[in-house]
Amino acid sequence: MAKRSFPLSKVYGLLEPGPVVLLSTAAQGRSDVMTLSWHTMMEFEPPLVGCVVSAQDYSFELLQASGECVINIPTLELAEQVVGCGNTSGRNTDKFATFGLTRGAASCVQAPLIKECYANLECRVADTQLADQYNFFVLEVLKVRVEQTLENPRTLHHRGWGTFMVAGETITLPSGMK
Repeated sequence: MAKRSFPLSKVYGLLEPGPVVLLSTAAQGRSDVMTLSWHTMMEFEPPLVGCVVSAQDYSFELLQASGECVINIPTLELAEQVVGCGNTSGRNTDKFATFGLTRGAASCVQAPLIKECYANLECRVADTQLADQYNFFVLEVLKVRVEQTLENPRTLHHRGWGTFMVAGETITLPSGMK
């Protein structure tokens, strides 16, 4: 297999761990939604998710103030909204209204869930030790809702610089991980 040199600035496109999500937050009487692809599972039970939210993002301010959020998992049908939310600041724009997303009431947190998304994970901030230095939050998932009619959702996976891959076929291997 022939290999070529690859730019360090594009390494994240090789390692993106999971689907692009829409992170919704609420505090100070306002709510916001941002596109997020830098996240990783950290523990099975209780489920812990680590994510990087830039300190320059309005969502960072709301997440720090409230200590809670909802991780919303969109499917391919919401691709334009995902890109729009990622390219717009919520500081002066109501992204829910601008991109036609419907706020739903969560049961464990004040942040809204997004009704159009395949899954909604209600979370509270469990650890902020790395937030100041690396913008890294550890979230504990408190409750999950998943659309029951979608068996194999076509989620988006960020490859960098406006390029996405769509989740494809699901396979089960006999000696696969459990």
